[in-house]
Amino acid sequence: MTIGNLAPKKEKKSRKSKGVIDENAPLLPKGQEDVVFDEFNGASFTGAVFNLSTTIVGAGIMALPATMKVLGLVLGISMIIFMAFLTEASIELILRFSRAGKSASYGGLMGEAFGKYGKVLLQISVLVNNLGVLIVYMIIIGDVLSGTSSSGVHHAGVLEGWFGEHWWTGRAIILLVTTLGIFAPLSCFKRIDSLSFTSALSVALAVVFLVITVGITVVKLFNGSIAMPRLLPDVTDVSSFFKLFTVVPVLVTAYICHYNVHSIHNELEDSTQIRGVVQTSLALCSSVYIMTSLFGFLLFGDGTLDDVLANFDTNLGIPYSSVLNDAVRVSYAAHLMLVFPIVFFPLRLNLDGLLFPSARPLVLDNMRFALVTIGLISVIFLGANFIPSIWDAFQFTGATAAVCLGFIFPAAITLKDRHNIATKKDKILSVFMIVLAVFSNVVAIYSDAYALFKNSSRRE
Repeated sequence: MTIGNLAPKKEKKSRKSKGVIDENAPLLPKGQEDVVFDEFNGASFTGAVFNLSTTIVGAGIMALPATMKVLGLVLGISMIIFMAFLTEASIELILRFSRAGKSASYGGLMGEAFGKYGKVLLQISVLVNNLGVLIVYMIIIGDVLSGTSSSGVHHAGVLEGWFGEHWWTGRAIILLVTTLGIFAPLSCFKRIDSLSFTSALSVALAVVFLVITVGITVVKLFNGSIAMPRLLPDVTDVSSFFKLFTVVPVLVTAYICHYNVHSIHNELEDSTQIRGVVQTSLALCSSVYIMTSLFGFLLFGDGTLDDVLANFDTNLGIPYSSVLNDAVRVSYAAHLMLVFPIVFFPLRLNLDGLLFPSARPLVLDNMRFALVTIGLISVIFLGANFIPSIWDAFQFTGATAAVCLGFIFPAAITLKDRHNIATKKDKILSVFMIVLAVFSNVVAIYSDAYALFKNSSRRE
């Protein structure tokens, strides 16, 4: 990849010296925070890596072990690695064309390539993707801590298991306390670099889940209670062959982080470090993804559920099983709590850019900043409390919007090639990304529609 050639040598300097590159960019113009945060000398390499890694690793990590059940270990792990390289290629395209067009944001880049409607389409895609993801995060946190009911059966949450059923262990109270005590304070930061510590802690919690899973698997391996995993997919008929493609949406969206790349790049003290930031983040997340998929599938085999967290609601067949189950669930819930503000950051900027395109920068208007923040958090809170059955709907909308952000838009910008810098290889890659993204959307639509139809038929 050529990510390292994005910035000219003269950019290797303190962030204070960076000027406003594109005054019409709606997401995060570089000059905004230079005015407000004069003491800020630029984000560190480590902080940028943790912020980008946190953007990538979210709830999707729990669906990856199930892809091993469908694809087998060899093909499944190969696809995880392949998608990491494809993601790096798409980010390289975005940043290369941003430099050529002097665009300081993803929205500014889409606006330059496709005009006003391109910019609006990008902002709407971020809204659909991030709003849906955050509501799902809050639903999962409520399920883990307070419990959930399905088909008339109540599955106790961690707090209910510890303290019993009380008014203060109810879903609404737990989510209200979490929102006021964690989400709201962390969402009030005006610089994404301010979240570098919580991002590091979030990644650490994901590693905690991984370490516990590996430990349990090793113990069961020594006990001889783990069967040999399937290495290749089990294809016996046309139906089983088609089922292989149902994992495409999960794999395609596993590394979506493109909506935060410009924000992180703009705050770097040394802009040329973006190549190392992207590659380090992708390597870190790929390692976590591969280890989670491998050991999650080894542990549960063909009994691996679509959300592997649900497998930790039963007896694991080893000492201290209940303690380990609770540790996994709590660490995962805490991980999502700390991912929340990283995903919320671009959501707020894009909503503000969509509603107030001509207003002064959001970081300069405290009242507007507060109103947009309170409004979004309120919508997310209400969504998680009153429409918890929207998991499938938001999984679908998130997948379709996410592939637009990660692959369709970068490919379209490359094929448009306003600056005549795209190579033949770039254009072939762009066509491939569009075909892959469209195909994954079709699969997502079919899978969700089929599942809904099947469920409605069962009710009848």
